[in-house]
Amino acid sequence: MSKTVEFFFDLGSPATYLAHTQLPKICKQTDSQLIYRPMLLGGIFKATGNVSPITVPAKGRYMFQDLDRYAKRYGVPLKFNPNFPINTLMLMRAVTGMQLHHPERFQAFIDCLFHALWVEGCSLDDPATVAAVLTQNGFDPNEVLALTADEAVKATLKENTEEAVQRGVFGAPSMFVGDQLFFGQDRLDFVLEALRTQ
Repeated sequence: MSKTVEFFFDLGSPATYLAHTQLPKICKQTDSQLIYRPMLLGGIFKATGNVSPITVPAKGRYMFQDLDRYAKRYGVPLKFNPNFPINTLMLMRAVTGMQLHHPERFQAFIDCLFHALWVEGCSLDDPATVAAVLTQNGFDPNEVLALTADEAVKATLKENTEEAVQRGVFGAPSMFVGDQLFFGQDRLDFVLEALRTQ
């Protein structure tokens, strides 16, 4: 399997959640491998001068209406999280830690966090809520918390974020097929096309 999609993502982006629901299907259709690349969206914004669409009220309102349209098209649930925007530093360190140290549980881990954020509308910048979500999904909150303090985990997340900036990423979700960058879950048709012609 030589065809790959690199998926630079941050859990705190609802558009990234939608891409997450569709990319495995696209990769299955094209016999491609999906490579998850956790990054810190706040770091991307800081490095590139970009900001969340929510900072422009009219744009923010439109964005959620548009995402709702796509959710209906994809046939997946989506709920506006009242706690948005969410500080995802600890979450993304946890995601990176699971990928590094428990790859066999990585998919289930991000699935449960995406679901908690964008289907249940949970406040995942609240440690007690995070602990409850993890426990309900069969993860040990203390073990996950320990991963977020691991220096190798912190360094990997920082390196991923820096690499993303160097490769032209300015927001999430960002996907690479070879050297081609595709930004936004509304560009998945181009990702599919690139994989079919790769």
